[in-house]
Amino acid sequence: MKKIALLLFLLNSAFLFAQKEVSGLVKDKSGNPLPGVNIVEKGTSNGVSTDFEGSFRIKVKEGATLVFSYVGFTTVEKTSSGDKISITLSENDGQVLNDVVVVGSRNAKRTVVNSAVPIDVINVKDVTTQSGKIEINQLLQYVAPSFNANKQSGSDGADHVDPASLRGMGPDQTLVLINGKRRHQSSLINLFGTRGRGNTGTDLNAIPAASIKRIEILRDGASAQYGSDAIAGVINIVTNDNVDELTGSVTYGVFNTHAKGEFLPGTPNTKGFRLDQNGNGNSYGKDQDFDGGSVRVAANYGTGIGSKGGYVNVTGEFLNKNKTLRPAYDFRKGFGDAEMTGVNLFANLAIPISDKTEFYAFGGSNFRDTDAYAFTRNDGERVVESVYPGGYTPRITSKINDNSIAAGIRTESSGGWKFDLSNTFGKNKFQYDIKGTINASLEEKSPHEFDAGGHSLLQNTTNFDISKNYESVLSGLNIAFGAEFRVEQFEIFAGEEGSYATYDTDGKPITDPTTQSAPIDPVTGEPRPGGSQGFPGYSPANEVNKDRTNFSLYTDAELDVTEAWMVSGALRFENYSDFGSTLNGKLASRLKITDHINARGSISTGFRAPSLAQIYYNLRFTNFNASGATEVLLAPNDSPVTRAFGIEKLNEEKAVNASLGFTASFGDFTATIDGYYIQVKDRIVLTGYFDASSLNLGVSEAQFFANGVDTSTHGLDLVFSWKKTFDFGQFGATLVGNINDMKIDKVKNGTLDEAIFFGKREKAFLLASAPDNKFGLNLTYAKNKFDAGLAFTRFSKVVLVDYADEDDVYNPRLITDLTVGYQFTKSLKLTLGSNNLFNVYPTKQDEQGNTEAGGYWDAVQMGFSGAYYYARLGFNF
Repeated sequence: MKKIALLLFLLNSAFLFAQKEVSGLVKDKSGNPLPGVNIVEKGTSNGVSTDFEGSFRIKVKEGATLVFSYVGFTTVEKTSSGDKISITLSENDGQVLNDVVVVGSRNAKRTVVNSAVPIDVINVKDVTTQSGKIEINQLLQYVAPSFNANKQSGSDGADHVDPASLRGMGPDQTLVLINGKRRHQSSLINLFGTRGRGNTGTDLNAIPAASIKRIEILRDGASAQYGSDAIAGVINIVTNDNVDELTGSVTYGVFNTHAKGEFLPGTPNTKGFRLDQNGNGNSYGKDQDFDGGSVRVAANYGTGIGSKGGYVNVTGEFLNKNKTLRPAYDFRKGFGDAEMTGVNLFANLAIPISDKTEFYAFGGSNFRDTDAYAFTRNDGERVVESVYPGGYTPRITSKINDNSIAAGIRTESSGGWKFDLSNTFGKNKFQYDIKGTINASLEEKSPHEFDAGGHSLLQNTTNFDISKNYESVLSGLNIAFGAEFRVEQFEIFAGEEGSYATYDTDGKPITDPTTQSAPIDPVTGEPRPGGSQGFPGYSPANEVNKDRTNFSLYTDAELDVTEAWMVSGALRFENYSDFGSTLNGKLASRLKITDHINARGSISTGFRAPSLAQIYYNLRFTNFNASGATEVLLAPNDSPVTRAFGIEKLNEEKAVNASLGFTASFGDFTATIDGYYIQVKDRIVLTGYFDASSLNLGVSEAQFFANGVDTSTHGLDLVFSWKKTFDFGQFGATLVGNINDMKIDKVKNGTLDEAIFFGKREKAFLLASAPDNKFGLNLTYAKNKFDAGLAFTRFSKVVLVDYADEDDVYNPRLITDLTVGYQFTKSLKLTLGSNNLFNVYPTKQDEQGNTEAGGYWDAVQMGFSGAYYYARLGFNF
């Protein structure tokens, strides 16, 4: 027995001595660590991945060959001749998930994991090839833990530009950058029953997905670093710079119209049907099993310039999407996603001037022609029976032009100082054309289509940035400072006369109500209203052309006290020509607790300047609900009407942000957990409707923008990721989650009635900006030419308040997405899939039709159009 035991010991010892442990570090050519690199012992299934710091540790046989592979980099093989290996991987095609980030730090050596604040880096090429979502907002909705976006219906301009936000804050409390430069906002201000009521926001869908290399999402307050709008965080879009490669795709998809039998009695059918547009939105066309058909064609190509690394990269994208039509209550016939035809162009270039100086520029143009249903006008409601017997559904069609151009020069001195001088120009224009409508005061003589005017926002930003890295100061010091000058201009331009005027019985515009009167409606006995129904045109009285300037100075520094401990700070001064100055600061730190665990945290103050639209926007409109229609004046903040109600001049929103988090990496598994607290005082909101019938304004109600509430938000972001390569394929699993709890601490209504100023219904809209929690599990598999993905996303309960002042409860929903792909050749890949595979809808509400949009559901985060099926042919030459 002793001999047998000795023999086993010797055999085991021989095996142990035949193996050895190899450790090392994997970097890119710039010296930055690469996390997630696959390392496999050649000829075996034995493998590991690099951790957040690019490090790895593996036991292999003596003399084994290790294979290092990473998406976008050339695969390297290395014999394990020693105990330590240092590997540098080179990019092979420019499409690389580069972990060095632009946002969150001005240190060129800072990576996602050694940053002191949470940053998501989303490889858009991977996401777009593994998902059927064709717009940036919808892509981010399902891959970023605290990002939320909604499709709207019956919400005027918001049907055409999706409101989007981080951590449940407003759409205008997230700053958007392109290649690190401030992006202009949309000129649209969200009204009615949308998420982000009273907010402006940035139109992410104006940027073609095919032009994007990666998206960086800084989930932390950053006003001290980047200025106004960065209360919730920053989204930085990094555009393609690859050359000598033509990539693109053709995608077609449709929605399932069957809403699982949840139609009410009296609707035309229990399956899909389409509102007949040729019947002026008053009759139903042919039943359809599928609708919302969409075609997206995109292509990207880059070519080199000169012999020193210059390039120009160009993207073109065409998108055509039909309406979806979903069940609505009897007073609302058209309800669903808007129709859209869009063309997107974007270019990115850099031209070296010398070894350390280059000229760069990027910009694009987006045009969208959209078509959405407004509220139905039924019998007795602005109906001229001889023109539209039984009623009609007007259509709001919008032409959106969004253009931008940025250019600058980057250089580095012999002493290591980096200088960047740039100018960024952007303009968004929103033009309304109302179709299938009528000016009821003109009766039978009325045109059925009107140019209703529109609005635009121009922004021009000049930046001068300076930075330097001192490697010899402790373990590294980076300092940066700079200045910014910004000009903004907001304009409202009038439509044609018939879109806004009320006419008398002789067909002349009413200028003197004491001597002129509109025709009488025989059903209501009231004077017929003027203006285009569906959306009233902007009149000369609504016209606005206002501008302002902003000047800011900033400085920030990051010090690696040791290799394990980093501290950073930032300070920013801003002065606005219309409301004064503000000073904000930020402190952050990261501590490496072990080789596998980091702790990080930050605290900062922030602000958001009131947008020009919030200050000057004004409109007279018709508000429709289940009880009928009322005329409302949205008065500008600087008007006598606003002051008469006691509403004060708009000032900036003020914020305090704090976060604490951990990052961990154990072999093939990585995790980040970040808690946050956001307190915002003087949030700008849109009030409810006040009685204005005694003011001789020609309307019965009025509403305003006001610094109306203080809020506090607690939350938690989670990202867990695992990736492993086996002989039978590569598996990946990622769990992302967000838990968010917003409270309204105070309503600043002054002497006004709180129930009207910001009542139960308005509070519910604000609190429903994000679900209380959202979790997504994404599973992937790949083997040779085949790959597949399965994603589960759970949205928690959302509660809104309807026109009857009752809760509309939307129960939790689990959405399942499936995709499968096959690489037929090196250049062609076919992908088939479905978003919302099991055709899940939100909870149907009561039969009284009191929802905001008049459909069976409000616009909640999971959407209301059901299952979407798609096929995509991708190409790469």
